[in-house]
Amino acid sequence: MLTYSFENIGRTPLYAHLYRCIRHDIETGVLQPGEKLPSKRALARHLGISTITVEGAYGQLMAEGYCTSQPKRGVYVSSEITRAAVAWPKMEAGEDAVTDENSATACRSTAPPEGEPSHPLIDFAARSASSETFPFSIWTKHLRRVVADDADALLERSPGQGVLALRQAIAEHLRRFRGLAVEPAQIVVGAGTEYLYTLLVQFFGRGRRFCVENPGYGRIRRIYESLGATCLCASLDGAGVRPQELLESGAQIVHISPSHHFPTGLIMPISRRYELLGWATGAPDRYIIEDDYDSEFRLTGRPIPTLMGIDALGRVLYMNTFSKSLTPTIRISYLVLPQALVQPFRERLGFYSCTVSNFEQYTLARFIAEGDFERHIHRMRTLYRKRRETILTLLRKSPFAEHIEILEQGSGLHFLVRFEGAGSDETIEKKLAGQGIRMKPLASYYAETTLPPKEAAGTFVLDYSAVDEEKMAEAVERMGKALYS
Repeated sequence: MLTYSFENIGRTPLYAHLYRCIRHDIETGVLQPGEKLPSKRALARHLGISTITVEGAYGQLMAEGYCTSQPKRGVYVSSEITRAAVAWPKMEAGEDAVTDENSATACRSTAPPEGEPSHPLIDFAARSASSETFPFSIWTKHLRRVVADDADALLERSPGQGVLALRQAIAEHLRRFRGLAVEPAQIVVGAGTEYLYTLLVQFFGRGRRFCVENPGYGRIRRIYESLGATCLCASLDGAGVRPQELLESGAQIVHISPSHHFPTGLIMPISRRYELLGWATGAPDRYIIEDDYDSEFRLTGRPIPTLMGIDALGRVLYMNTFSKSLTPTIRISYLVLPQALVQPFRERLGFYSCTVSNFEQYTLARFIAEGDFERHIHRMRTLYRKRRETILTLLRKSPFAEHIEILEQGSGLHFLVRFEGAGSDETIEKKLAGQGIRMKPLASYYAETTLPPKEAAGTFVLDYSAVDEEKMAEAVERMGKALYS
């Protein structure tokens, strides 16, 4: 029976401590691939803790791919956890986390169907925050204090990587909430992730072969190509980007979102993360761009640890944005470089000025440093968790519930809905638009020259972040009327 001490763990939640202990035993080989873990009830009784605590720890281990659940048999250490993964060097910071040109094709982007209103009544494709959720009064308070206290600094030229105060605040935020021990010197602040993409192409060079996920967010690829870089599309399996496909394509830099893939919602298991790190170390010019775009909004279980957090060899560049957590219009994103790339980055691109105004940088720095960002995230998690539960309950209790399949993993602000017997994707999209509902099919996120798999047919992306809870009942009623009446 597994035995762990729960003494001197401070304010660490019991389930988080148990999760770390079991994860450590898996990574060090104490628990072998395929080995069965004790039942929740038996382990809880043995350790003198609640079954809910064990359930929380097991749930996080399964979410990250360390374990799998077999119906009526129990929880087992994943058979995909290999010695190569166990042997990969670890970074101590991660322990504290709550934590070929023939393939270069544009990702498909469908125009709104004919007859769709320009401003749909209910928009499940907006991927944005509503104005009511932005903390205007708190933001204004910090802005006034910045103008009063930092007037001289506001008029100084900002360093190319961003003002130190903001980079310090971001570094502390990453340490506390993402388990990343990084220095402010590693952080580059820019006006949106799109600007940071352009810096990366200039830094690595247009001769490098970039690769993005297929399906994926098409704008990423279009930006890389517009800058003259070769951009490939790599297909996914149930664990994420296929390392063998990366190897065969000749890609050198891969852009992925392992903690919550868009649009499938896939969470990359730990075994695949180690495989990708292994791919990256197979040649000196290979790197991974980790896009952690909505990591703040894992609504069940603990946040998924970052890929950068388990990379001890400096092959992962971490990227995040405040667009999902605050508002898209604030246009502040950041990039975290591996230590070995900091000086080369400054030598090549240090002449650039930061593209974010000092007013916004200093205001955001105070907003984070004084705890208001953390409080805002807690409020938004509560709001989004309620919205998620509402829309899921309405769909599962709807008259057409037997005709749909909901595909979601409790992370991020969107999930997939598969409509059975409702016609082609184009038909479904038009019917929904006729009822004032905007949704995009999963197939629209595949590369144009790629035939989407059969299982993608009838599957749509439902993003609830910008939909008021009061409209959700009407939205579900309209779905049923459009597709199954």
